[in-house]
Amino acid sequence: MPSTHMSPATPAPEAGPFTVAALYHFTPFADPAALRAPLLALCEAQGIFGTLLLAREGINGTVAGTAPAIAALLAHIRALPGCEGIEVKFSEASAMPFHRTKVRVKKEIVTMGEPDIDPTASVGTYVAPQDWNALISDANTIVIDTRNDYEVAAGTFKGAIDPQTKSFREFPGWFRAERERLLAASPDGTPPRVAMFCTGGIRCEKSTAFLKQEGVEEVYHLQGGILKYLETVPEEDSLWQGECFVFDGRVSVGHALVEGAHTLCHACRRPVNEAERASPLYEDGVSCPACYDERTDEQRAGYRERARQEALAAARGVAHVGARRDPR
Repeated sequence: MPSTHMSPATPAPEAGPFTVAALYHFTPFADPAALRAPLLALCEAQGIFGTLLLAREGINGTVAGTAPAIAALLAHIRALPGCEGIEVKFSEASAMPFHRTKVRVKKEIVTMGEPDIDPTASVGTYVAPQDWNALISDANTIVIDTRNDYEVAAGTFKGAIDPQTKSFREFPGWFRAERERLLAASPDGTPPRVAMFCTGGIRCEKSTAFLKQEGVEEVYHLQGGILKYLETVPEEDSLWQGECFVFDGRVSVGHALVEGAHTLCHACRRPVNEAERASPLYEDGVSCPACYDERTDEQRAGYRERARQEALAAARGVAHVGARRDPR
């Protein structure tokens, strides 16, 4: 079903700060397509920007708007079948982090490509953020970052394994290929515990359910994901290193969910740190050290024109939809 977004002439959102709400919930929807239009209408009426995904397995998304607008949206979502207990992670953005409003119907709310996985039937043991350090510091625990390589590049937990996946679809294949090595006996001679984490928790709902289905018994995941950890655990006690990549205009956040120092390369959608921005291969809106050799001169010329059109739109006080795409 085609998504709906604002037109190039749509006025830019009002000044911030804005409330950012990251949410997901696994619950059976008999007809997710029927839920789309009312959600989209409410978002547009309330001036909410961002993306919501609907599927037979539930709802997922990150949106931003004024606090009253987000409250109205959440009241609507909590009235959907099985969604009354949905958990939401809140943060703030000084500027509107999205340029479109999208409500999409998908096969999965997070795409793993394993049709028999059901997080509502079997999932790993939740570990509260305040108990996470003790678990991952244990020598009998292996820690796996279930996110993609460009996300891990911005930051991860000390000692975590990076699967170096390009998409979540690659995770099952990676685990099956690495299983024997990963699950070799722990220092005390027993099978290791497996602790996994992701940005907000949704990918771990599926990855832990997948490992349980694969016969792994002791599987744990960080409740609320990295975002809840950074919000809850004081920086002086934290085992997190770097920043957390987020799928909106803030690009990354740090402890206490303050906006981070990364920017986004609008050619390849990878996060770019301060050192990479100092490289001669970096050009705002055009290239970064990671993608310079992946693009042609013609492509870079097109990116420059896109950046020019965006600047012209900003000068007119409107949002240029084709310029800075939401990083999804």
